[in-house]
Amino acid sequence: MKFGFFEVDITPFLGMERPGGYGKAYSEKIHDFLKCRAFVCEGKEEKVAICVLDTLDISRRFVKEVREEIERKTGIKKENILISATHTHSGGPLFGLLPDEYDDAPELIKNIISKYTIIVDPYYYEFTKKKVVDAIVMADMIKKEGICQVGLGFENKVSFNRRAKMKTGRVYTHPGKCNPDIVEPAGVVDYDVGVLSFWDKSEKFNGCLINFACHCTTGPGGISADWIYYTEKIIRKVLGDEAKVIVLQGASGDITQVDNFTLRPRELEWGEKGANYVGTRVGLEGLKIILTEEKYEFNEIKSKNFIFNVRMREQSEEKLKKAKELVEKGLKDEEIRNTTEWTFAKERLIADYLFKKNPYVEVEIQAIQIGPLIIISNPCEFFCILGRRIKENSHFPFTFIVELANGCIGYVCDIDSFSSSGGGYETVLTSHSNTEIETGEKIVKESIKLIKQFSPEEIPVKKAEISTTPWSYGILGPDID
Repeated sequence: MKFGFFEVDITPFLGMERPGGYGKAYSEKIHDFLKCRAFVCEGKEEKVAICVLDTLDISRRFVKEVREEIERKTGIKKENILISATHTHSGGPLFGLLPDEYDDAPELIKNIISKYTIIVDPYYYEFTKKKVVDAIVMADMIKKEGICQVGLGFENKVSFNRRAKMKTGRVYTHPGKCNPDIVEPAGVVDYDVGVLSFWDKSEKFNGCLINFACHCTTGPGGISADWIYYTEKIIRKVLGDEAKVIVLQGASGDITQVDNFTLRPRELEWGEKGANYVGTRVGLEGLKIILTEEKYEFNEIKSKNFIFNVRMREQSEEKLKKAKELVEKGLKDEEIRNTTEWTFAKERLIADYLFKKNPYVEVEIQAIQIGPLIIISNPCEFFCILGRRIKENSHFPFTFIVELANGCIGYVCDIDSFSSSGGGYETVLTSHSNTEIETGEKIVKESIKLIKQFSPEEIPVKKAEISTTPWSYGILGPDID
C-alpha cells in the first residue's frame, strides 16, 4: 500500500458571508485557519482519494467540476474521489446557490435569495476548487509505502440527540434543557470513534482518518474548524506537528454537542471551552487506537458508486400563497422579517422555485474499501438512526458512515419523523430539506446493497502459544501452619 497526506489553507477573507443559518451572517474574526485536507491511497489495483473541507457543505456541481480536474491531472478515476465537508458552522461562503444559478428567477425570489439568504461567493468557490485540486495532486505526488492500523474507540460525553418526544405527542428539536414536558430522546446517538491511521515503513506516524458523528456547532468564536481544530491539536501534541488529521463527519443530522436532558453546564457545549471539550475528548479517544492497536499491511483498495435520483416534495398552492403574502409583508416590515414564520415562508418560496426548475435531485452513494474497513458516504445531513441501520447491516468489522459527501441534498430524516407524532424543523419544507420522505430509507437500502459487493480483507490474528508449564510462584500455597 502507498499513501500520501497533504493539506492547504482555505480560510476566507473577513467580511465574507458565514453560512450556518437561514439568514445572512458575516465573518468578523479568525479563531483558527480553515483547511482542505487530502489523502490518497493506492493498492494493488485501485487508487482512491479522499478530501475533506472545513466548510458547511459542498454542492454537487462543485464536486463534479473538481473531480474532472483531478482525474485529468492525476489519473485517479472520478468515481474513486470522495469529497466531503466537516459541516463547520464557522466556515466560508461555499453554501447555497451561486448567483448564476438563480439569475432566471422571478424578481421576488431573486430578492429574497440575494438579500436575505446565504449564497456562494463566486471568488471563494473558484479559490476553493483550486485548493482541493492542489491538495489531492500533492498528496498523490508524495505518497509512499507504509502500514496502517484500524480500530474503534468509544466517546459518550460529547454528542447527544437534539430531538425530544414531548408530552404534546410531537417531537421538538432543542426543546430546552430539562424542559418538564420532555418525555424522552426522539433518536439515537452513535458513540463510535473510528480511526484509520497510517505509518511509514520505519513506523513513523503520518496521519489518520477519524470518523465521529457530531455537528460542528460549538462556535469557539470567529472563522473556525470548530471542535475539529482541537481534535487535530491534541493528536499533534502527542504525535508531532507534521501529523495529518482528517475528520470524516458521521451521521449527525440530528446530533449536536448540546445535552437537553441534563443540566450540564453551558460552557461544556458552547464557545472556546465547549469546542475544546468536544474536540479534545474525540482526539484522545482516537489516540488510544493510534497508540495501542497493531499495525498491518493491507492490500485491498477498492471503490464503487451508485447514483440515483429522488424527487423533491411538492407544495400545495394554498401554502405557497400564504407564504408569498407573508414574505411580501416582511419585505416592507423589519419586525415581521425577523420572525421565524417569515424565515420559513421565505424558504418555502425558494424551495418551490428549485422544484419548478428541476423536481429531482441526484444522490451519490460511494463505498471505499481499505482492507477490513468500508467507508460508505451520502450527500445528506443524515439522521443518526439511518447511519446506525447501515452499520448494523454491514458485514465489515469496521464501517465508517460519512455524510455531506459528493454533494448536498440537505436534511434527510427517517420516515417516522414525518408521522403525526414526528416534527422538528428538519422536517419542515425548506431549500435545505425538501426531498421525498422515503429518501432516507432508500439511501439505507442502497448503501447496504453497495457494501455487500465488497469482501473485507482479513486482519491477521496474533496468538500466544499454548503453555502447559504453570508459573512457579503460582503453584505454591496454601500456607496455613
